[in-house]
Amino acid sequence: MSDDLISEFVDKTAMDALSTLIETKDIDEVSTSGAILASAFSGSDAEFKQIADTARDAEKKLISSFSNNLVLLIQKTWVEKSDEDLKARVLYNLQEFTNLLNKKSYTEAYPLFLETVDNVVYLMFGVQTKSKDFENYALRIDPEFGIFWWYIKSLPQSQTWTKGKTRVALLLGMYFLANY
Repeated sequence: MSDDLISEFVDKTAMDALSTLIETKDIDEVSTSGAILASAFSGSDAEFKQIADTARDAEKKLISSFSNNLVLLIQKTWVEKSDEDLKARVLYNLQEFTNLLNKKSYTEAYPLFLETVDNVVYLMFGVQTKSKDFENYALRIDPEFGIFWWYIKSLPQSQTWTKGKTRVALLLGMYFLANY
């Protein structure tokens, strides 16, 4: 997604926060950047700060809300017959992802999260998600979702981050979806 396009929807602070989150090794900078991005998603960062600052009860609540909301979203999404197997696989992967999070296996859960989110968005929007114009479309029809999609598509497919940094990146993506 071009910086020009996303800058119509988020301020430079959020754009810089995403770069910092991806590039820094400092966990305090990661948490601060995550809170700035959470604010870009929802207009508030206080709740995310509490979750990211190792509040285990808040994290468990987020995992539960995320899982429940995504299950409902997936189950209510009508799909072509050819996508029914994908829908079943997404539900299975979501359960596996949730199990990994409950074990605090954030690094192992990271690629499954990206795959699951990508597949859920595909189930919702179909082949349009594979077009180069989808990011623009997402921003125009639902700016909050478009900002989330910008975040997801900006994350590296594979990474060698610390467990703490991976945790914040996952929780941030889950934070948006838990409240969507």
